[in-house]
Amino acid sequence: MPKVVMYSTGVCPYCVMAERLLVARGVATIEKIRIDLDPGQREVMMQKTGRRTVPQIYIGETHVGGYDDLAALDRAGGLMPLLEAE
Repeated sequence: MPKVVMYSTGVCPYCVMAERLLVARGVATIEKIRIDLDPGQREVMMQKTGRRTVPQIYIGETHVGGYDDLAALDRAGGLMPLLEAE
């Protein structure tokens, strides 16, 4: 399973929902980068993704986007193949 990285904050309900969906799909470890605890990471996130909001989720080298993007990918059947890629 590829590495899963999620930019998040401690008070983001969409981050919680994204984590629940990923865990439900078998993800055991999510590397969380808390931009509220390390504000410099917000700049890194914005440069990498072009977005200001959290969560921002990466599966391997693929930027999935936020929770809505993750849920849409799952509904379309694209999440599991991404998670099962080597």
